[in-house]
Amino acid sequence: MTTKVTTMNLYLEPSDTRRLSSLCGPFDDNIKQLERRLGVEIIHKNNHFTIVGIPKSALNANNLLKQLYIETQPMRGSTPDLEPDTVHLAIQEAIAIEADNTDTDSDLHIKTKRGVIKPRNPNQSTYVANITRHDISFGIGPAGTGKTYLAVATAVDALERQEVRRILLTRPAVEAGEKLGFLPGDLSQKVDPYLRPLYDALFEMMGFERVEKLIERNVIEVAPLAYMRGRTLNDAFIILDESQNTTVEQMKMFLTRIGFNSRAVITGDITQIDLPRSQKSGLRHAIEVLSEVPEISFNFFIAQDVVRHPVVARIVEAYEAFDQQQNREKEAKQQAYLARQASADINNTIATEFNHQDKQA
Repeated sequence: MTTKVTTMNLYLEPSDTRRLSSLCGPFDDNIKQLERRLGVEIIHKNNHFTIVGIPKSALNANNLLKQLYIETQPMRGSTPDLEPDTVHLAIQEAIAIEADNTDTDSDLHIKTKRGVIKPRNPNQSTYVANITRHDISFGIGPAGTGKTYLAVATAVDALERQEVRRILLTRPAVEAGEKLGFLPGDLSQKVDPYLRPLYDALFEMMGFERVEKLIERNVIEVAPLAYMRGRTLNDAFIILDESQNTTVEQMKMFLTRIGFNSRAVITGDITQIDLPRSQKSGLRHAIEVLSEVPEISFNFFIAQDVVRHPVVARIVEAYEAFDQQQNREKEAKQQAYLARQASADINNTIATEFNHQDKQA
């Protein structure tokens, strides 16, 4: 059986040397990435592109070239360089849509001052939709799946729309290798590095100066989880990040802080718990206890949802495969041990019976 191959011709208009150079990337790296990931061949001369591949892949490449060419439109008089991660995200989205055979909902686009943020795959679309529809949402999965980033984007959008009066971002300051007491500075300076990813997402979406002003006015508050005790949070969008490092008591404390007209998003990765082995993760416990509560949504991401560098997804998959192999070996050892114990019990029973018979004789 032969695979049908098609050839598509594409002319990108208007023809602009600078934009075409940005689209192709240094040494045609962006084109090579498209070819490698989509399984097509792309030949180009000036603004004429010829795409060779199976029909579905060729159509994907055709649409992506059009979409990426739009990204090169001049801003403030200069043509932006098309970064490899932008190309990667566009490809990731196209592959996810093809696999799910559905398009992402345009209503789920999140508008911020710095531009429009949209889900890149079906799981992200479901996640954003659930955040808008539920009072409490959990985003659970490996690093790089956009859990925190999309939660912060949704919070910023809610604040801009005046659906909430403030944003509160928090995470547990769990010591991972270094004791807090040995870190330099006062308590705020010791804790700030743990909250840096939340700051970075805010700065990217709202700009450094505006975020600083909103923090000064307490419209945006970034604080360690321990500071939440005893508070009631009304008219707020609350995000608990790295929740796998909460204890059961901390998770219960956080969830009971939520007041009227408030939404909460709890994100975490249950494969990266930094708590002592004797303590159970509050996130794991919450999944067990709250899974049947209708006002709460649980969204689970997998390695294929990773939107960072492609190698991150492969790293996650490799760790998952290793863990599964370890579990299989552990189960095999346990079964072998139980079999030996059962055999020993039988032998002991037989020996006892013989001894009993000898005594009677």
